[in-house]
Amino acid sequence: MVAALAAGRHILLEGPPGTGKSTLLRAVADELGIGFEFVEGNAELTPARLVGHFDPARVMTDGYAPDVFVDGPLVSALHDGSLLYVEEINRIPEETLNVLITVMSEAELHVPRLGRVVASPGFRLVAAMNPFDAVGTARISSAVYDRTCRLLVDYQSAQEEGAIVERAVTKVEVAEVDEAWREKLVELVRRTRTHPEVRIGSSVRGAIDATAVAASLSELRGLPVSNPSVGLDATMIALSGRIRLREGSSRTAEEIVTELWAEVFGRRADGEGQGKAGAPDGATNSPS
Repeated sequence: MVAALAAGRHILLEGPPGTGKSTLLRAVADELGIGFEFVEGNAELTPARLVGHFDPARVMTDGYAPDVFVDGPLVSALHDGSLLYVEEINRIPEETLNVLITVMSEAELHVPRLGRVVASPGFRLVAAMNPFDAVGTARISSAVYDRTCRLLVDYQSAQEEGAIVERAVTKVEVAEVDEAWREKLVELVRRTRTHPEVRIGSSVRGAIDATAVAASLSELRGLPVSNPSVGLDATMIALSGRIRLREGSSRTAEEIVTELWAEVFGRRADGEGQGKAGAPDGATNSPS
């Protein structure tokens, strides 16, 4: 990525959510001292929001003068010679994508009533995208691939994910969690990505949240994190909304999480972890 940026190339970062695409770019840009404009890709990102617009109130008095134009992130990046970071590029409308393709090809942009905006030295587009099968995504035109250097970003190793969880949880200063327990939790989260009934598993963010919630819940209930009524409840609340089941599956996310918990941590003495999952303990016991 550093080499591609130094060579003045446009870059496409492709990988599942939570694999560190944004973190990677921010770290590289910060290290190299490169500024960048951030754009969140979604269906509402119109060409006008990306490029900019004339201030309607000032147009009434001053007309379509250059200083009446309000720069959007694309024009700002072109003027400053900085990076334009478009997150989830495969969620933006086709007409907006066409604007980016033109800029990548010509290194300039023509804006009606404003004129030609030429890219200053250093301008590059860095786009990130989730896999096509993610909900709300569309296939990217080959014209984008032909104009970018593609870097595939995949999930980290188990050891690296464990280190990420440890660092992230330390920052929020929760009670200490046993390293062996944390490693098992990371393993559980990783298994959500390969479970036959799960279409999209959890990223390392699920392990971070489950660890933080488990430490907090441990203090509230006065029980160790290793107690299933603490660990399973914390894992349930952190993962049940993050995994997406395959169409046609007759099971719930809660059942899948309970099954994986039983595989990694062992079945609960009271029989939970078998069959359909009930409500987490915190939903039926004390307010804690």
